[in-house]
This record gives sequence, structure tokens and C-alpha cells, in this order.
Amino acid sequence: METHKALPTYQAKDFKSDLKPIWCPGCGDFGVVQAIYRALASIGRAPHEIAFVSGIGCSSRIPGYTTAYGFNSVHGRALPIAQGIKLARPELLVLVAGGDGDGFSIGGGHVPHAIRRNTDLTYIVMDNQIYGLTKGQLSPTSPKGLKTVTSEYGSFEEPVNPLLYVLAYGANFVAQGTPADMSGLADVIERAIRYPGFSFVNVQSPCVTFGMEEQQAKAHKAMMKPLTSLGHDPKNRLAAMDLAQKYGRELHTGVFYENPDPPRTFDGLIRERQGQLETRAVPRERIFDQFLQK
Repeated sequence: METHKALPTYQAKDFKSDLKPIWCPGCGDFGVVQAIYRALASIGRAPHEIAFVSGIGCSSRIPGYTTAYGFNSVHGRALPIAQGIKLARPELLVLVAGGDGDGFSIGGGHVPHAIRRNTDLTYIVMDNQIYGLTKGQLSPTSPKGLKTVTSEYGSFEEPVNPLLYVLAYGANFVAQGTPADMSGLADVIERAIRYPGFSFVNVQSPCVTFGMEEQQAKAHKAMMKPLTSLGHDPKNRLAAMDLAQKYGRELHTGVFYENPDPPRTFDGLIRERQGQLETRAVPRERIFDQFLQK
């Protein structure tokens, strides 16, 4: 009689490390990491099959609070390191965590290239419109006119719009959430992880110490507008871009865009070419040379 071994099941606590978070009490990142635990439990991959890469900042502490492999990289360089891990170990589930400063200031140049390559990884940005770790300076997403410890006359610049940026760059999965809606946030993170290719989740994660009052969890609960309640079609990129233009004025949550016909991933194409060349007995050191000549 043939028997089948039951696949292991996981709970959120299985992804929680013994390291205690040192964020400010009430920080939105507590909710983000809890949503990540829930999403990973639903995915069902073992912790040792997951690699979690981060940059520098409050949000970048997250890999240490999980039982996955963690890599705390340098400021703004999480995406290229994550892509290297995925190419070297394609069987791993690769997640990337960062903040609005880490991702759209010093690391902003890496975002469009990660998107155009379409490496299969999930990029979770905790966007609080301020530099929290370095004590409250303007960040790329700070609203125009915001006064901080280093800008007593207020910001003169228009803020970066992360949602519109990644949609315009061609991202195939774009979503937004808030810890004020834990169930919804866990759901969009899970959907992003399951999407075959580069996926982006912008999380409006309140900074309780330096953040604006209108960006706190209580305000989020009152102002958030689930995209499903608006009848939004996530297959419509132009409609998604139209909604994304309201970033900073309205808080839309859910999936903005999900390409129904996912293109091939960069890591998948590399593996395919590698297999073709190895079949023809091409030496390993020439694999990338021939790939680049095509």
C-alpha cells in the first residue's frame, strides 16, 4: 500500500526569531513584520529556504527578527545583493526589505534595473515619509512644505511617488498596504511573494517618533480606501497609474497592478541558457560570455 508523507505546515511563530525588536513602541514596522510572518506561514516554505536581504534603516532590521537567512547589506544596495543571491541560489525564496530613503534615495538607481530584469524577488518598502533612524530628516517621500530638524523652512521639493515610479518602470506586480489593516497587508505580501517575477509592496508604516500626525495608524484606519471596494481592475496598468497619482493625498490599499501574463524572469532565462550551454558541453567560464553575445 502506497503512503504519502504529509507536507510540513507552518505557523507565523515559526518565522519569528529570538531577537527582540528595538523599534520605538508603536512603530508601524511591528505590524509589518507580523504581516510578513503570516504571509510566510501561508506560503509554506521552510525558513531555511528563504533569504531576506535589507539595506540600512529602521525597517532594515527585519531580517534579524525572522528565522530565515538574513543579510543586512549596505545603504541602498539591498536589491543588487538580492538579485545576486537569486541567481546563485534560484531555489531560494528571496525577500527584500527597505525604507523610502534606502530605496528611493541612495538606492533609487537600482530600482528600475531590478524591475526591467524581472528577477523573481519581492521588494517590501516601509514608507514613513521621514528618516527615522537618523532622527527625523527629510526623506525622498516627505511632502512638500514639511518642516523637520534640518529643514526649518520646510521642504522645497516635490516628493517621490513610489507607486507611480515602479509602475512607470514596468513593474508587473505593485501593491500597497498599511499595518492599520493587518489582514489586508498580510494578503498583499503573500500575493506578491507568490507572483512569478519582481513584485513591489509599498507599506505606509507610521513613524511614531518623527512622523506626521496624519500618517499614524489611527489616521490610516479612517482614510484608507481598499481598491477592491472601488471596483479597481488590477489588470489595468493605466487605471493603476491614475490611482497612483493620488499618492500622498489618499491612501489606497490592495493590488494596484498584477500583470495577468507574467513575463519570463531573468533568473529563469539564465538557468535555461545555462542548461542549453551545458548540454553542448560549453565550459562554465564561457556561459556568461555566450549569453552576452546574443
